[in-house]
Amino acid sequence: MENKEIERNELKIGDKAPDFSFVDSKNMETKLSSYRGRNVVVYFYPKDFTPGCTIEAEEFSKDYEKFREKNITVIGISPDDDKSHEKFKIKMNIPYELASDRGNEISKKYGVYGMKTFMGKKYMGINRTTFLIDEKGFIKKIFNKVKPKGHGQDVLTEFA
Repeated sequence: MENKEIERNELKIGDKAPDFSFVDSKNMETKLSSYRGRNVVVYFYPKDFTPGCTIEAEEFSKDYEKFREKNITVIGISPDDDKSHEKFKIKMNIPYELASDRGNEISKKYGVYGMKTFMGKKYMGINRTTFLIDEKGFIKKIFNKVKPKGHGQDVLTEFA
């Protein structure tokens, strides 16, 4: 019997964070690996402008200076395109990078693309997850099933 579900990549603490490329806010192609020497927060969220995703973006934005003081880079990733991210950044005053994952290639590498259920309907999508990556590129912590409210503060305490 063939399994039709996407095979999930089960990353764990201590694993090397999968590298990925994205177009940054200066319209330059950037790689996760270019941030070596810094701690990086990579958070996956389902969609720009939705209630939970807006709260999560606000949480990281309001604590952004604290992240910078600790030499921590924040990158949000969703399947939205770069134009949507640009509008979301402007409207929400987001000071960090948002990466477009149109084909869900990054989310599949991180094992966060999978089956979801909403109001009784099943569908494939992004499971809200945050990865903390250390200066050498290894996963330090994974937050699964993230609750957006207070999440920025939860992540900051991990770097205390």
